[in-house]
Amino acid sequence: MGALLRANPGFRLLWTARTASYVGDSLGLVALLIYLEMSTGQALAVAFLLIAADSVPGLFGPLTGVVSDRFDLRRVLVGCDVAQGVLTLAIAVLLPPLPVLLLLVCLRGIAAQVFQPAARSAVPVLVADKDLETANSTLGAGTFGLEVVGPLLAAALLPVLDTRGLLFVDAATFAVSAVLLARLPALPRAVTEGEGTRAGLAYIRRAPVVRAIGLGFVAVVAFSGVDDVALVFLARDDLGAGDAATALLYAGIGIGLAAGYPLIARFGARTGSAVLIVAGFGISSAGNLLTGLAWAVGAALALQTVRGLGVAAIDVGVNTHLQRVVPADLQGRVFGTLYGAIGVAAGLSYALGGALLALTDARVTFVVAGIGGLLATAATAVALRAARQH
Repeated sequence: MGALLRANPGFRLLWTARTASYVGDSLGLVALLIYLEMSTGQALAVAFLLIAADSVPGLFGPLTGVVSDRFDLRRVLVGCDVAQGVLTLAIAVLLPPLPVLLLLVCLRGIAAQVFQPAARSAVPVLVADKDLETANSTLGAGTFGLEVVGPLLAAALLPVLDTRGLLFVDAATFAVSAVLLARLPALPRAVTEGEGTRAGLAYIRRAPVVRAIGLGFVAVVAFSGVDDVALVFLARDDLGAGDAATALLYAGIGIGLAAGYPLIARFGARTGSAVLIVAGFGISSAGNLLTGLAWAVGAALALQTVRGLGVAAIDVGVNTHLQRVVPADLQGRVFGTLYGAIGVAAGLSYALGGALLALTDARVTFVVAGIGGLLATAATAVALRAARQH
């Protein structure tokens, strides 16, 4: 991982920029989750925040992918970071009532939705094909793998800074990221297959392995996304945790990601992307199931760490597979469509999981999510086997 960063200055800039903004964003998310829990005490308010951040922007996924396929990727990446930084600053200054907060978070999510396919499409331009597993693992380690830093920083800074202060830090990280990304070489794009959003959908429909992976990914997220909503209530209501311990629990998945990405960078090329994906589905779902049975904060932290190992495998497996098999002029739209659908599935999980959480409790919610995810994993394995036989 380190060798690739040293040898490739363009990829090093992308990695550094994404690392800075992701650490700040994970810190800001924890701040907003705790702020809403304290100010409203309502699970649905937390669910609405996550829906606004992930699911509503996901509806624009196919359209945002067109931006990545049509315009210079460097300009797209810088513009998205500037927009996210300005919107985060507005949230920090205003700390508006819930409806306005949700609108600002949604707009920021749309900018992030444009950023993601652009960043994923830039990787195979900046690195050689043989290095894709290592590049995706390295990028994951520097983004999702460092999400643990955000919650840990939140736990350390909450006694000193309030929600507004943490959000100012989040906004500053977007500024740093934009400056770094502006130093990338030009990454021009040209749409040659289809001119609109339908080309990405058409490709997914006619590629059976991609279709099976996409449907499985959506199904697993539809069950497992609720953990972002339920974890704060499991920590406070069932495990009796305070603010710092609650923030620490949100770091569990980040610890698993930080451990998982280096392992995948070393051994992932030997297993194949499809194996990584199915294994990731199963491990992450089992982590949720067992978290619902945790008897103490330490046990829940360990089980969320296990879940993080699975999420790392999913991330590297899906990105590497699409970067290798999808034509370059379609990658933005395929990434945008797939991850837009993932955002919608996460929103469905937040909404239904929030309702289940209100009717039952966090333990039941985690167990249901885990069982559903394991069933979706089994179905995906069967579908992949059938797709390869045709």
